[in-house]
Amino acid sequence: MNILTLNKIAACGTDRLGAGYTVGDAVAEPVGVLVRSAAMHDMEFPASLLAVARAGAGVNNIPLDRCSEAGIVVFNTPGANANAVKELVIAGLLLASRKVVPAIEWAKTLKGQGAEVGKLVEKGKGQFAGPEILGKKLGVVGLGAIGILVANAAKSLGMEVYGYDPYLSVDAAWSLSRSIHHAANLEQIYAECDYITVHVPLNDGTRGMIGKESITMMKDGVRILNFARGELVDSEAMRTALADGKVAAYVVDFPSDDMLCVDNVVAIPHLGASTPESEDNCAMMAADELKAYLERGIIRNSVNFPAMDVEKSGDVRICVLHRNIPNMLAQISAVVSEAGVNIETMTNRSKKDNAYTVLDIIGDVPQSVIDGIQTVDGVIRVRKI
Repeated sequence: MNILTLNKIAACGTDRLGAGYTVGDAVAEPVGVLVRSAAMHDMEFPASLLAVARAGAGVNNIPLDRCSEAGIVVFNTPGANANAVKELVIAGLLLASRKVVPAIEWAKTLKGQGAEVGKLVEKGKGQFAGPEILGKKLGVVGLGAIGILVANAAKSLGMEVYGYDPYLSVDAAWSLSRSIHHAANLEQIYAECDYITVHVPLNDGTRGMIGKESITMMKDGVRILNFARGELVDSEAMRTALADGKVAAYVVDFPSDDMLCVDNVVAIPHLGASTPESEDNCAMMAADELKAYLERGIIRNSVNFPAMDVEKSGDVRICVLHRNIPNMLAQISAVVSEAGVNIETMTNRSKKDNAYTVLDIIGDVPQSVIDGIQTVDGVIRVRKI
C-alpha cells in the first residue's frame, strides 16, 4: 500500500507501518496520507485515497467537508504533543509575569560598557519587575489533553486554578486534580482570574472568543495566554486592551503581523509541539491510526467519522461509510442477505452527519455484494478487508 507524506514524518512513525507499505513524498495512487502542517485545501484527492492522518491535533489545514464527501477518514493525534505544549504554557506564565524577554533584549544594549555593566544592570532592572505566579488565580478554558496537564502543573506550582469545559469527558475528569475549581461558566473565569489560558479548538463558535466583550469582563491587568489557535483572539480588541492597560500581557504561540512588535506581547513562533519527543509521539500515533484503519477497518481519533474499535470476528470485513440517515442498516443488510451471505456481526456508530457500519462475514463475499451496497442511497464508500 502506498502512503504519501506531505511533510517530513519521523522514521519511528513510518517504520511502524511495516512490510507491505511504500512511504514517500512522490508515491502514486496513495491509500493514505501522513501530514503535519502542509495545506491540503487545494489538493486534488486521488480515487485511491482512503485516509489522512495528521501528526498533530489541529486539522485546519485539511478540508474536512470534502474528505467526508469522498469517504476519506481524517485522523488526528490528540494528546501526543500535550506535554510539550504544557511545558511551553508554563514558560508562558513566567514570561507574561516577569518581563523576561524585554529584559534580555535590554541587557544586550549594554554590550561595550565594560566594567559599568554591573552598575547599569542594578540601576535599570527595576523597569522589568513583575509579579510571582504563586497564589495567583489561573483560568484554564478547555480541559482536554493539554488543558488538564496545564491545570495540574499550575496547581503544583502554587496557583489557584479554575477550569472550564462544558464537554469534559469522564476520562479527562479522572485525570484532573481534585483541587481544581470547576467554573460554572466562562464569565466566572473572566471575572476572577489573574491569568487566563485558552485550550479549545478553532471553529465558528470559538473564533474571536477573546474579544472586546469578554475582555471587558476580565480583571484589570489580566494576563492572557494563547497556545491553541491565533484566531481565538480578536487582534484589534487585544491591541486596544494592551494599550489601555486592561490586559497586562499577551503570550501567543501563533504570531500574526498585527501582533508583532506590540508592547507587552510575547510572540512565540509556534513552538508548542516543537520537541523531538512530541514529533516522534505524533508520528507513531498517526501511523498506528492509519495502519489500524487500512488493515482492520478500526477507527480511532477520527475528526469526521465515528470511532469504531471492534476487532474482526469473521473471515471478511465489509466497511461502509455512509450518511447518518434512517433505514441505512436495513438497506445494507438486505443487500448482503439477498446474496445469500450470512452476517456474523454488524456494528454501527454515528457522528453528526456521518456514520460507519462494519459487517463481519463468515466465508467469502462476492464483489457483487460490495457493488450492491455502494448503490444504496446515502452510502459514501464501501470496501472489503
